[in-house]
Amino acid sequence: MNRSVLALSAALGLALAAGMAAPATAAQARPSSAGAVSGYAGSAAEEAGNRAFYAAVMKSALAKQAAQPYLKAVYVTYDASSAPTFRSQIASAASIWNGSVRNVQLRSGSNADFRYYEGNDSRGSYASTDGHGSGYIFLDYAQNRQYNSVRVTAHETGHVLGLPDHYSGPCSELMSGGGPGTSCTNPYPNATEKRRVDSLWANGFAATAAAPQTVSR
Repeated sequence: MNRSVLALSAALGLALAAGMAAPATAAQARPSSAGAVSGYAGSAAEEAGNRAFYAAVMKSALAKQAAQPYLKAVYVTYDASSAPTFRSQIASAASIWNGSVRNVQLRSGSNADFRYYEGNDSRGSYASTDGHGSGYIFLDYAQNRQYNSVRVTAHETGHVLGLPDHYSGPCSELMSGGGPGTSCTNPYPNATEKRRVDSLWANGFAATAAAPQTVSR
């Protein structure tokens, strides 16, 4: 894709990650996500960052909709080859999103817009993305054993589609992530989240979106 306009950078985790996340191979030690407690609501800094992330994505989306009003649904390609342990969960997450929204569809392929990786990271799973379909998702082994793995994967994929974390939300809200605790297994976005993604990707919003700025692996 031809990508231009605003480049945003965000690392958005399921439970305890905050701020810009480095890839697992270069990660600095942080508290382990294995100690995450039920009802985690996120810090004030995380909440402010999430609001800024969504506002910036929405601003860019509206500009692209005005510039390209006749584009149809965008196809965003992902590569799961570097996360073979989670191939089934990734396929399920893609299917969930494809069945939930109209204006963007996910498909597997080698010429990818974003990629999945797997490994161990004390911060848990996270996404490094511009919210326009670019970047990468890291899936942590320990966290995916503690939490429902399809929910984790669908949650992180939601970040790539433009949604911020909202830890204080109920289990029915996918982007509440680890906030409701490990008993929450819902892998589906709610009606509000579906509408937000469709609004962000209306008329092919991501067709010329900027590539994310990511920390070197």
